[in-house]
Amino acid sequence: MKSFLSIAATLTLALVAGVAQADRLDDIKKTGVLKVASFDSNPPFGFVDQKSRQITGLDVDFAQALADKLGVKLEVLPTNPANRVPLLTSNKVDLVLANFTITEERAKQVDFSIPYFASGQQFLAKKGVLSSPEQLNSLRIGVDKGTVNEIVLREKYPQAKLVAYDDTPFAFTALRNGNVQAITQDGPKLIGLLANVPDKENYEIPAFSISEDLIGIGIPKGETALKSFVDETLLELETQGKAQAIYDVWFGPQSKTPLERLYRIGQQQ
Repeated sequence: MKSFLSIAATLTLALVAGVAQADRLDDIKKTGVLKVASFDSNPPFGFVDQKSRQITGLDVDFAQALADKLGVKLEVLPTNPANRVPLLTSNKVDLVLANFTITEERAKQVDFSIPYFASGQQFLAKKGVLSSPEQLNSLRIGVDKGTVNEIVLREKYPQAKLVAYDDTPFAFTALRNGNVQAITQDGPKLIGLLANVPDKENYEIPAFSISEDLIGIGIPKGETALKSFVDETLLELETQGKAQAIYDVWFGPQSKTPLERLYRIGQQQ
């Protein structure tokens, strides 16, 4: 009986160890599906295309490049800023590509790839309302709940009155209705939002930024093989010119949101 129990215990421990050492990259290859969380309402990074009814955008293009390199199908799940970390920690997705700013606090819960994008925190307001950062402390400003933008604004401009919303489109609706005087987000995201507004001539993005943020791909904690694959692929996309091509689709001279590309993958900060 003791021998039987000993064998059973050994098998149990081996099974537990095998589960603990499970490799997410191998799992993706075996299932043939890469599950990625992206925004579904924040153009040009992630949004639902009206014709295809599918989530598309710059982040989705990078996700597709990763899936193509693996030879697997891409499955995109919608997310908002507050759900990005929970989706990874609960293992509901393999990666998060959703304009995800790299921070020390988030890195305690998830791992990040090398940066693949960089943007500064800027503001969108009705014309004539905001022209310099010195005015921020006297304004009522809409922010995306759970974002670095909210944290930075609270730290740098403690007298500003902040109103938190679930996502940027909700904040913009509040701006339209006069509930806030400005909203804040990464500059490229604000440019993308403004490009689709019918009365965009009434709004402006003042020419200043209060931070420079590096954007990375969220990876489940401890998945070293998956992280290595993602980092290596991102560097390849840069050297092969594919990262520039993806950027030009959404921010190039012929796009709705022309914005010069200042950051290159692998660039030292």
